[in-house]
Amino acid sequence: MRFVLIPIIAAAFLFAVGFLVMHLWNYTLPVIFGVGTITLWQAMALFFLCKILFGFGGGGGKGGGPWGRRKAMRQKFDRMSDDEKERVRAYMRSRSHCWGDVDEAPEKKDNVDDTSNK
Repeated sequence: MRFVLIPIIAAAFLFAVGFLVMHLWNYTLPVIFGVGTITLWQAMALFFLCKILFGFGGGGGKGGGPWGRRKAMRQKFDRMSDDEKERVRAYMRSRSHCWGDVDEAPEKKDNVDDTSNK
């Protein structure tokens, strides 16, 4: 029974979402932008395209998005020894020229030819 009911419910849900997308499109976009109306199949294709391009949801896992990951990395960094922290800082400096304190920013090269701007 379950193997029959779940696909039927999933198909009904997909058609309901397609119907909603179709009506929202046909109600708003032709009036605002002057575009044509779409069919149910086009609405379902548009829905799937948006899901492919923008993701299927699922949340951020245990990290809770970028803020949770940043907090977890901060906690991990705080548990490191001073030697490990310095290795991480050196690695990040080697990967990005503008990581670190402002005082540690790379200096301008003196051998740049200023006559090219004249």
